[in-house]
Amino acid sequence: MSQQTQTRTTDPRPASNRWRLQVVHRTRFHYTGPVRSSYNEARLTPENSNRQTTLRSKVEIEPAATAYAYRDYWGSTVTAFDLHTPHSELVVTGTSIVEAGPDLAEHDRVGWSGLRAREVQEQFGELLAPTALTTMDDDVVAEARAVVGDAYPHEAGPLVCRFVADRMEYLSGSTNVKTNAMQAWEKGKGVCQDISHVTVGLLRALGLPARYVSGYLHPTPGAEIGRAVTGESHAWVEWWDGGWNAFDPTNSVDVGTRHVTLGRGRDYGDVPPFKGLFSGPRSEGHTVTVEVTRLA
Repeated sequence: MSQQTQTRTTDPRPASNRWRLQVVHRTRFHYTGPVRSSYNEARLTPENSNRQTTLRSKVEIEPAATAYAYRDYWGSTVTAFDLHTPHSELVVTGTSIVEAGPDLAEHDRVGWSGLRAREVQEQFGELLAPTALTTMDDDVVAEARAVVGDAYPHEAGPLVCRFVADRMEYLSGSTNVKTNAMQAWEKGKGVCQDISHVTVGLLRALGLPARYVSGYLHPTPGAEIGRAVTGESHAWVEWWDGGWNAFDPTNSVDVGTRHVTLGRGRDYGDVPPFKGLFSGPRSEGHTVTVEVTRLA
């Protein structure tokens, strides 16, 4: 078994309003016969940031493979590996222990005129432009703009998030990874990926640089310490108004103790937990399990 490990053992910040969480994310691929070779990327290593400290993280691969880690364009940690020995099953397991809490950092805020400044437009051009997964129709943008009204940018972000949360129902299995924001909006339902795509698209259309965030959510507020529960990959949004702000539109809550951040990008396509190519017989599909435990 091969693994890539990152460890950080000290954190100078106080532990108040922080949870220590263990996340075990396992993806299992099945094939109809021996696969001759495969090339893979896993984004399973949580970040270190103002609100989150990754105490330990490892990515394990079966069958054994040599892996190396690097930071991608958007700052996510990627574990890359390839296999050239025949295998009929591939199992990739990411195990992490993280301390997470709200982001208490303060920042100076800018108004709408500041957001329209050329230097801001140039700096955040990629996070202001629509993508194939986040483009929203003009009539929906107009609705969001009416909800925001004369609000300042720091007020507009939460207003847009709650506008989307009020209009879309979370329903597992109602969409897939290729569903775009307008398709999900027209259905009026989707998963966290869809709700985040819609929110990011509207924030950008209103002039707020916005990014899609990939990670995990402990499903239970006030969770019992030491009890492992079934979780799943999660997504939320961040927008910039002089500094970055985070919100979970699927649950209509601030990002805090229950959220573990993996990475960010323009949309899901920039931060999939796993992607790869293989040569050999067809795949029989894959299964994904996520187990989350509050440790402290």
